[in-house]
Amino acid sequence: MEKQTKVLITGATGKSGGAAIDELLKMGYPVRAMVHSIDERSQELVRKGVEVVVGDLLNLNDISAAMKSIDTAYLCFPILVPGVLQATAYFAQAAVENGLKGIVNMSQISARREAKSNAAQDHWVGEQILNNTGIPVTHLRPTFFDDWFLYIRDGIHTNSSIVLPFENGRWAPVDSADLGRVVARVATNIDDYKEQVLKLYGPEEYNVFEMSEIISNVLGRTVKYEPVTIGQFFEINSKRAASEHFVQHVTHVSEDCVNGIFSGTNDLIETITGNKPTTLADFFTRNKALFV
Repeated sequence: MEKQTKVLITGATGKSGGAAIDELLKMGYPVRAMVHSIDERSQELVRKGVEVVVGDLLNLNDISAAMKSIDTAYLCFPILVPGVLQATAYFAQAAVENGLKGIVNMSQISARREAKSNAAQDHWVGEQILNNTGIPVTHLRPTFFDDWFLYIRDGIHTNSSIVLPFENGRWAPVDSADLGRVVARVATNIDDYKEQVLKLYGPEEYNVFEMSEIISNVLGRTVKYEPVTIGQFFEINSKRAASEHFVQHVTHVSEDCVNGIFSGTNDLIETITGNKPTTLADFFTRNKALFV
């Protein structure tokens, strides 16, 4: 039997959004997905029984229309592009107009007033905007995702090396599928988590030297970590165009990582979802074909 709470998922064709949708459907909740365009990914959502609407998070009318008859909504704006503050302000206004009962907001572990990263500081300001709506809101602050290794898989595949500007910085990688399950559980139990900032970590904390040992064991060959400066990192990855926004963000979150902002772990993912979170070894085992 379909349950009453209807949830809007933005970033619906992304990793956390897609995982949230799968979990909500499994739980029996009706879902509306906001996508940028109709393509194979959005058509697959329709085949699953999801209501799909096309819209842009930087368009107030699109967001407000997507929220009609919605109870709770998940805001997920891509970190790679600027605009999170504008999108959050529009999202807040649309939520008030439509009388939403709850908001789940995707923030980041480095979000704080004094953050040097523009994106991290904007996420913190966005949290305050959503708090001021009077609508129950929960902010999710995950540390780095294990999915980030997919962005540098060419180096792992071709050179058996991990080239990152994180020195000995430590973090417990979070899997996007675990995050999606958290979104689904929080969105459908908003009263249990309202007004909370949930820091989300994977189950095991490492530096990248330790991660390289785990990755080597899974892939069956030696993969070495080569720490580089932020300038060297972007020079090595110059084939992929990087915006000023992204360069500025990565420059300062790499500093945050070295300074311990991303370190720590807890059991929140397991407590909220009832499932043990994915380990780094699990992630590489699942995606082994992409790295060999």
